[in-house]
Amino acid sequence: MREELGLSDEIIPSTRDHYWKTYGTTLEGLRIHHQVDPDDYLDYVHDLPLDQYLQQDQALRDTLISLPQELWVFTNSDHRHASRVLDKLGLKDVFSGIIDLISMDFVIKPNPKAYQIALTEAGGVDPTQCVLFDDLLANLDGAKQIGFTTALVGLDGPSHGVDYHLPSIHSIKEEMPQLWNEKN
Repeated sequence: MREELGLSDEIIPSTRDHYWKTYGTTLEGLRIHHQVDPDDYLDYVHDLPLDQYLQQDQALRDTLISLPQELWVFTNSDHRHASRVLDKLGLKDVFSGIIDLISMDFVIKPNPKAYQIALTEAGGVDPTQCVLFDDLLANLDGAKQIGFTTALVGLDGPSHGVDYHLPSIHSIKEEMPQLWNEKN
């Protein structure tokens, strides 16, 4: 924002927060108000040394593989970044696909249309047969409105209005054992 738009360091945090709260991502605000090229932005913000932050997670892999349902990644990020993260976690082959902001033509969570697009991308799945795990309450609210079961992941924030609150993604089996009894 400083380099491309010439914004001062003082205004960047409030501008970024405003765009994120208003549009669901900072990128969307930058696209709308400043015509920022999404590929340039995504390349810049995702140029991270993932090895420093992520490692393979065999316990999570085993848990996810044991689920009988088809699993999808539904992200407000782009496919390249999501794929890199899954690769670092050792989870790339666990998911049937990645539904990202590009495949949704920048219609993103929590926009209600994003959930409909995701359901179509996943093969026309019935939302009442889906669980959305997310760390943002706003994203879960949108999913809940169209029939998803919702699970807030993380210790912070209120959990009212969601079906489940998992302190960690690793607590799926303890918090939601019924998932292993369902075929969808």
